[in-house]
Amino acid sequence: MHTLRLQALQELQIANNIDCVALVPGANLRYFTGLAMHLSERPTVAFLPAEGAAVLVVPELEEPGARSAIQVDVEILTYRDEEGHEHVFHQAAERLRLEGKRIGVEYLGMRLIETRRIEQSAPGCLLLATEPWMPKLRMSKDEEELRCMRRAVEIAERAMQRFLDNGAIRPGRTELELVAELRMALLQESGYGEAFRPIVAAGPNSGSPHVSPTDRPLELGDLVVIDWGAVYQGYQSDITRTFVLGAPPAQIKEMHDAVLVANQSGRLTARPGRPAQDVDRAARRAITLAGFGEFFIHRTGHGLGLETHEPPYIVEGNLALLEPGMTFTVEPGAYVPDVGGIRIEDNVVITEDGSETLTTLSRDLIVVE
Repeated sequence: MHTLRLQALQELQIANNIDCVALVPGANLRYFTGLAMHLSERPTVAFLPAEGAAVLVVPELEEPGARSAIQVDVEILTYRDEEGHEHVFHQAAERLRLEGKRIGVEYLGMRLIETRRIEQSAPGCLLLATEPWMPKLRMSKDEEELRCMRRAVEIAERAMQRFLDNGAIRPGRTELELVAELRMALLQESGYGEAFRPIVAAGPNSGSPHVSPTDRPLELGDLVVIDWGAVYQGYQSDITRTFVLGAPPAQIKEMHDAVLVANQSGRLTARPGRPAQDVDRAARRAITLAGFGEFFIHRTGHGLGLETHEPPYIVEGNLALLEPGMTFTVEPGAYVPDVGGIRIEDNVVITEDGSETLTTLSRDLIVVE
């Protein structure tokens, strides 16, 4: 599988006049080679040439794990802490004749330390962003990837049910306490843990989409927005549901109805051959007609896979056509000052004749008595 992915990458490199791609630890490195690592102060770079075998620069202490994990033909060059890493970058550049070559790098991933080492070891090279062309290789998921994503959704939903069964949401509990309990539930359900640190935003804090949890105690009447996700074999889920402590007033019900219709409209519009912006437009039109358009302050969704946020982005101006296998979120919201916020987020995959919603939890405004 990884060999086929690497071959597809090499074909795109040739088509885009790229001599070599340099990847740092992250989703792309895992996707193309099978190697899952974290960025650290010890630089690791995989050089993937348009022709021939790859070269991996890696700290010596990471070599055993790299050899057991990597799934493609690669030459591994190592360095020890006391000697530094400059010399192995020069070795890699010499092996691949990178001097003066066009090298593709990840615009959002490559740090200055790796950039400088590549430039020093390959004089005259030209570093070019891979983002205009490489992401298309990961946007459409195969059956194995979709299996992992379904499992990530299942784990996240089971964790939420465990969390709710424990009576976690109640007056007096703080947002931080809820985050800790939900993180534990995610670990208990699979052992893999969270895709990202959950967001729990209650009362006035719910009026901000990405607010950090605080030690504010929950109170009766609070809206509580919970955004969480699980990870399974690297693939991630990302779900949001909204709760209310006590019987909701009419304005809250009206807000929730508007967001729910926007969510449904976006998911129904998700079909192969439609531009990604059409999903955003459908959700935004529905919430605007309900009178809450000015309070929908972010895009409708983002791609989902080995990263929580990846292409395709479901936003006005994205004319990329949706294709079978593309996975993304549909997450309209309304954030009204002095009232609070509501968001409903589902995970969707484009099928041959429409779309499938992977998430199954109720989208109703969940009243916690």
